[in-house]
Amino acid sequence: MNIIKPKKLKKGDTIGILAVSGKIKEYENILKAKSFLELEGYNVVISDTCKCYHNYMAGNNDEDCVNALHHFFEDTSIDAILCARGGYGTLRLLNKIDWNIIKNNPKIFAGYSDITILLNKIFKETGLITFHSPMANGDFADDILEYTKENFFKTLTGETTYFESDRYNTFYSGVTNGILWGGNLSSLISLAGTDFIPNSDLILFLEDLNEPIYKIDKMLTQLFNIEEARKNINGIAIGEFKDIEDKRKLDELFQSFANELKIPICDGFKITHSKIKDTIPVGVEAILNANMGRISLKNQYTI
Repeated sequence: MNIIKPKKLKKGDTIGILAVSGKIKEYENILKAKSFLELEGYNVVISDTCKCYHNYMAGNNDEDCVNALHHFFEDTSIDAILCARGGYGTLRLLNKIDWNIIKNNPKIFAGYSDITILLNKIFKETGLITFHSPMANGDFADDILEYTKENFFKTLTGETTYFESDRYNTFYSGVTNGILWGGNLSSLISLAGTDFIPNSDLILFLEDLNEPIYKIDKMLTQLFNIEEARKNINGIAIGEFKDIEDKRKLDELFQSFANELKIPICDGFKITHSKIKDTIPVGVEAILNANMGRISLKNQYTI
């Protein structure tokens, strides 16, 4: 795969806030995010899909969202795209996206949760490194934590070299290499049935929200029943599975997968729906040290 690195973010750049997933219930939140980013030294434009919705999704219809996505990539005055929120909707867009528009106009594309679908499909279809990051509505509209803000800008300016777990369990020890890939588990597994797994050695990173343990088991089992996943995933970096009913039973589940897969696996990374989160480049080569709870980036991921 030919890896495409986006240009790093710099002061004075224009950030486009894009809604292509769930509907924006309070447009005031988008304006708050705009003001925050402007105070940080950036220009901001907002997609029209932030201002309208159909059912539970942004935009007047799916075509609205696809057109907004295409426009933000084609617009040379926009330097980086920050998604407004997650929810649901991006899966409906995949068959309508012109991947060549993205490939020919590479730039930072960032978000998480339902946006996981686009982060990984963009990388798979174009080779463009994307970013699992905070979003406008849920993060920058509120009192964002200093750590989260600093790591967001540090990563998008190309300065981040590693990520560390604050508190980690090593489910299977070892050190391994691969391309960082993944995000929200339930969003990632919704891509099953499409061509979504890169043909490269991978370090899978995962998080989720409000999922019962049996469903986490089901989704991991479905993922590793895919031959390419079992063959290509060399290690797993686990973030937070927020609002889980029994952390001990979740640890037991991860341990059972570790015993079966026999690849380095550890948890405790700041990959999460919570307020304190790292901004992770999807598509960069990295080293996972499960003994230390550390992900080290091997290559520069912006230009």
